[in-house]
Amino acid sequence: MTPEASLAETFEEQRPRLLAVAHRVLGSRADAEDAVQEAWLRLSRQDAGAVDNAPGWLTTVVGRICIDMLRARSSRAEVSAAVDIPEFVVTEDVDTPEDAAVLADTVGLAMLVVLGSLRPDERLAFVLHDMFAVPFADIGQILDRSSDAVKMMASRARRKVQDVPPPTRDRRRKHEQRQVVDAFLAAARDGDFDALLRVLDPDVTWQRYTATGATVGTGSDAVVAAVRRGQGTRVLARRVSVNGEPGILAWGPTGRPLSVMACIVDGGRLVGIVSILDPRRLARMSLPEPPAGD
Repeated sequence: MTPEASLAETFEEQRPRLLAVAHRVLGSRADAEDAVQEAWLRLSRQDAGAVDNAPGWLTTVVGRICIDMLRARSSRAEVSAAVDIPEFVVTEDVDTPEDAAVLADTVGLAMLVVLGSLRPDERLAFVLHDMFAVPFADIGQILDRSSDAVKMMASRARRKVQDVPPPTRDRRRKHEQRQVVDAFLAAARDGDFDALLRVLDPDVTWQRYTATGATVGTGSDAVVAAVRRGQGTRVLARRVSVNGEPGILAWGPTGRPLSVMACIVDGGRLVGIVSILDPRRLARMSLPEPPAGD
């Protein structure tokens, strides 16, 4: 086998791990694939004998590409500095082997939201060390920082994510989450605002991504006010699965998707809502069709 062929083989062996790293750092499967492809292009331009440790070299390159992509996002005026737009995988909310596969291949929504609030260097340090056991010294080479500095970054990030619940795998907990989402839907349909307040945490956070940008609000009153404004409109809403956990998909009278709402449930209440309302983003997503006959 030629040295060039050996590098190509090593890259293919490392591709799944590199995609997993980039996906968790970037929060987007498509962006992760772009980052890994760019790493391959850079590797293919190297002299075969110049790369002693190809797996380590690839991890370093993918890490630096991810940092550049995160910083580019932060510098774009049209993206809110609060959080990056999360990647949603939306399916029917049923317990099937396919649903389990979706859950295994996605990042938990609550984790995505918290990771998106971290600085790019904190995010990379946390993901590489805590999720993929990359030594602090190696991460320091990627970030051009000392091991101690990287350790502090990871520690700061860890404090922010330590209370994030993992994606729901327990059926009993998922059933409880579905009950909360169904109660929210019923209260919104019926205009029962007292019931709506009972299902919403008083400090619920609501992140909305529209065609003009992102907004972040706090408090149940803002959610209730939005539901009031929607009363009387011909909107069909159903519970779906968003990143393997219960959420809500809404369609207009023509069957066009209007919004996807991911729900973060804790203690029997909605504590977080992330909504995508941008028609262009919704059009690019693979979404379930509205129920027939409704």
